[in-house]
Amino acid sequence: MMLRLWHISLSLALVIACRYGVAEATLGEPADTIARDTRKFSGVLQKSTARAKYRVQSIASGTTATTVREYVAPSGVVFAVAWNGLVHPDLHVLLGNYHQDYRKALSRAVRQHGRRGAKVTTDKLVVETWGHMRNLQGRAYLPELLPEGVSVDEIR
Repeated sequence: MMLRLWHISLSLALVIACRYGVAEATLGEPADTIARDTRKFSGVLQKSTARAKYRVQSIASGTTATTVREYVAPSGVVFAVAWNGLVHPDLHVLLGNYHQDYRKALSRAVRQHGRRGAKVTTDKLVVETWGHMRNLQGRAYLPELLPEGVSVDEIR
């Protein structure tokens, strides 16, 4: 009987840990779409930092040495993502439903020679990438979802 109770308690603890232990989500979606990004990036939850008007959740990918930070508004929706590391993360995962719009805008963008960075803007989304070998960086955000009083410069 005690062994069965212990087994049930352990199972319940694992379910709760899996459900609430990794708060990662795709841009524009609720933060409770937990663990999907972490699994897709083969990542490990690093930390969650509370700011005055939002929360930042970080994951580190051991396979690509890239860190992804997801910015969650008090409403629970991810309004921005940022990254840095050896490679850019899979934007299809991070941008979710906005990826197709991003790809269309990227195909129309004019590449400026000699520039290492790029900025792609759609009606709802801004994606910026920059950096150099072994230090690639970027950010993507939804201007309409930025919490009031939050500057784009805070997304880094």
